[in-house]
Amino acid sequence: MALLQISEPGMSTAPHQRQLAAGIDLGTTNSLIATVRSGQAETLSDLNGQHLLPSVIHYHADKAPVVGHDAYQYMANDSENTLSSVKRLLGRGKNDLKTLLGTLPYVFADTDSMVPRIKTVAGEVSAIEASAEILRVLKQRAEAILGDELSGVVITVPAYFDEAQRQATRDAAKLADLNVFRLLNEPTAAAVAYGLDKKEEGVIAVYDLGGGTFDISILRLNKGVFEVLATGGNSALGGDDFDHVIAEWVLAQAGLTHTDDKDLLRQLSVAARIAKEALSDSAEATLSLGNWQGVLDQATFQQLVEPLVKKTLKSCRRALRDAEISKNEIMDVVMVGGSTRMPYVRRRVGEFFERPPLIDIDPDRVVALGAAYQADVLAGNKPDGEMLLLDVIPLSLGIEMMGGLVEKVISRNTTIPVARAQEFTTYKDGQTAMSIHILQGERDTVETNRSLGKFILRGIPPLSAGVARIKVTFQVDADGLLNVSAEEASTGIKAQIEIKPSYGLTDNEIETMLRESMENAQGDMELRRLREVQVEADRVLEALDAAMQTDADALLDNIEKECLLEARQRLLEARQQDNHDVITNAMKALEKTAEFYVERRMNLSIKTAMSGHNVDEF
Repeated sequence: MALLQISEPGMSTAPHQRQLAAGIDLGTTNSLIATVRSGQAETLSDLNGQHLLPSVIHYHADKAPVVGHDAYQYMANDSENTLSSVKRLLGRGKNDLKTLLGTLPYVFADTDSMVPRIKTVAGEVSAIEASAEILRVLKQRAEAILGDELSGVVITVPAYFDEAQRQATRDAAKLADLNVFRLLNEPTAAAVAYGLDKKEEGVIAVYDLGGGTFDISILRLNKGVFEVLATGGNSALGGDDFDHVIAEWVLAQAGLTHTDDKDLLRQLSVAARIAKEALSDSAEATLSLGNWQGVLDQATFQQLVEPLVKKTLKSCRRALRDAEISKNEIMDVVMVGGSTRMPYVRRRVGEFFERPPLIDIDPDRVVALGAAYQADVLAGNKPDGEMLLLDVIPLSLGIEMMGGLVEKVISRNTTIPVARAQEFTTYKDGQTAMSIHILQGERDTVETNRSLGKFILRGIPPLSAGVARIKVTFQVDADGLLNVSAEEASTGIKAQIEIKPSYGLTDNEIETMLRESMENAQGDMELRRLREVQVEADRVLEALDAAMQTDADALLDNIEKECLLEARQRLLEARQQDNHDVITNAMKALEKTAEFYVERRMNLSIKTAMSGHNVDEF
């Protein structure tokens, strides 16, 4: 009689008590799905043994779209109906297209929606719908191999994705009928895959150069807990851009400085990528275009891509500065993304950080593997091995104040998840509603930051200005999604909004906002002082007008009225001069002029309150 083999607890191939979970790397160029089996994370392949699924979707007029390798064959001869690099459009709006059109050969539909829609023979589609097709194929692959439905997934996103881009990723997963445990930053997932969470402590740099995005994250590890100290990068810079500069070089060599032939450009892009990959192992690569044929050697290639590599290193330098650490504090440098296979990139990164980077795990699979480990934890399969992964928000969050000023509630690089609350009050007497305007950015005024959303809190008791207490709470969850609520203290009346903007910031905009916040710091401070004193002047003027309308005839003679009105006019004129000191002096002058009036009003108020009472009662 044969003996039955019994495995260690939790180590069987598919123990019945385990929840099936997976990690998904939804990439710009390629996507993968991985799961944990027998205690080890592994990526799952299709029937042909292919682990990487090209993030390409081809649309037909009369049948379902095809995804991956089957769609890839249409890229050269049917570019308008074959979508690739759609990740660049996730969470983006029409206003962002001007920075992307040079690398995306699509025809966009003219719609009222802020979400760009691409024209295909199957109809108009958004980046969310296209991404859902990729996720759907990955889900089917996993369930076919594992033999059951997935309980949930962890999907990775670039660390620099803002709220709109993260929400768009979640929306794509929902369309694909996936339960998302969590969105996980790609660099954090890579660090988990390398087992760096098992070390006691140290600082890790994760350099992630994929097909279409670049991210740099500085992580601090302390007893298995990851905290992202700073992030940086560019969600419109990656291997596609390396292909693009090679293609531009070929066009120049062939004498075709400009062409609108989209199929030719797509063919050239494919040839450029093949040449780039060949240069990882060879000294030169051969390219051809029409009747032209030439050779691209290592020296020329390095000269062409050096500006792109410098951009990534500039982001690395900024991330170190944001994290307030030096290069010699970095313990490990993790290389992520297929584009880090380029020997020149590895060498330049090693020179920058002054240490050899980690390249042991396939850079295309490392993110998916790390996501699989985290999905296994979140599915409840390893309750004792849970890793606490802390991330940060890239830009400050705040609300609009009177005078067009922004009050920051959560500062950038704050660890998430986080909840912060702040109390505000009403501006006018009898105010029963308040508009809450949420903004993102580093500047002090509304017009220099990005609007995320608005909502109105109604039902505030009609009290005097400054008496009502409205508590505004900002909550950013582990996925970086924002929820803002407002509550009036005495009534408990609430209103809230989940920030789901239809488009996001480009990284050029983020970089510009950060740079301008530093360059204009002094000017912003002076402008804030001016706006604050203007708001105070408006309050003084409104208070005086309300008082005089109530009891000026009873308490003032004509000469006194005229005196007060002249002081009021001087303040009104000063208010228009945009000069802090002039407004302040005019306010003080009005307050001094009105001292006798304030005293009379106070005496009248006391007299009214005492009417019918004896002093002894008090």
